[in-house]
Amino acid sequence: MSNKPSSTRLLSAALQRNDAELMTHVFELPRGLIDKEDTTISQPPDPSKFAELHQAVSKISSSSDLITSDWKSLLQHTSSLRKTKSFSEAFDIQRKIHSLFNATFSSSSGNWLVPTLHVVCRNTFHLACKADGDIMETNKELAVTSLQESFSRTINDRTKYNPNDPFSTTASKKSGVLAIVNILLKAYFRLNKLRLCKNLLNPVELHSLHKNSGMTQRVIYNYYIGRLHLFEDNFERAEECLDFCMANESNPNNKRRILNFLVPVKLLRGRLPSRKLLEKYSMQSYMSLISGVKIGNLSEFSNALESNSELFLKRGVYLLLEKCKFLAHRNLFKRVWICSRKSSQIPLRDIQKALALCHVKADLDEVECILANLIYRSYIRGYLSHGKRMLVLSKKDPFPTAAVVK
Repeated sequence: MSNKPSSTRLLSAALQRNDAELMTHVFELPRGLIDKEDTTISQPPDPSKFAELHQAVSKISSSSDLITSDWKSLLQHTSSLRKTKSFSEAFDIQRKIHSLFNATFSSSSGNWLVPTLHVVCRNTFHLACKADGDIMETNKELAVTSLQESFSRTINDRTKYNPNDPFSTTASKKSGVLAIVNILLKAYFRLNKLRLCKNLLNPVELHSLHKNSGMTQRVIYNYYIGRLHLFEDNFERAEECLDFCMANESNPNNKRRILNFLVPVKLLRGRLPSRKLLEKYSMQSYMSLISGVKIGNLSEFSNALESNSELFLKRGVYLLLEKCKFLAHRNLFKRVWICSRKSSQIPLRDIQKALALCHVKADLDEVECILANLIYRSYIRGYLSHGKRMLVLSKKDPFPTAAVVK
């Protein structure tokens, strides 16, 4: 059969059997409103799969008794959605669908409608982004309101949560929380409202949803939480979260997105990624930066940062990479220390000369300022003798491993 079963037929069959998969097909977006490459949105089934859908619903007797007025309203809106070609109009219709479905979901038994709620939530945010384009944020703000309502309908379910329960008419709606939280986290990052992320973390962690949900959602959650830790300068926790993502993600494009933040945080903490890894994921823009940090070549580091500044700004890692300059300074000054036969006292003029070799002009006061920052950040153990213009280093491990930096 060349056509998909009617939404009414699918809905009737899904309601009779409490079939979670069939119900999701009722709320799929039409092909004209989604990008074929967009894996975050449920793609309409390939025409070759229509026969399977017809076979599935043909085994169930058609009945309109279960289609209440609310379901009829939802069908009318989904029908209108399939006819529109405007993203703005589509989003307005989708908001009505989302509002109605939130109410229907709340009054339903068990959690068998959770997969459909996820489809509705993803569709709402997708259409909001399309309607806004690259300039506006208005529709994304409206989408967040609908998503927050969906979050409340799932997290406040009083049925005891068991992560191993299948979708049924008796299981807890809390099984749907993490996927909705992930969409909200994505929205908050897009809207630059990171302070709102904290409101989601406590409920999730209270019920251990970030540990007991499916691996795909756990990876997405750790990706955004890792990025959140980066903004809070909690680099140790950020690295843990992003390492978890990298270890449990198989899609090369997603791995590249993870590495976009994992490479800078590892660089900042003194863990230098291999050239092989960077080449594998087409991240050659980091190579000169890493080389500059490794040998303390400030000139190479600064040139690499400047030449790729537009790219790093677009990726949102420029400021993070800029902080790696402290590590480049530290490694340069360690080389000065080694050249001085590891003397515990190094004249500031020697450090000034080393900076000059890297094309960095700095008077002695500026040298002191750089060293004071490194000492404060625990990159160097020692103190400054202003009167003698001398860096006095600890005799025990004066340049501690950068991995200890928190």
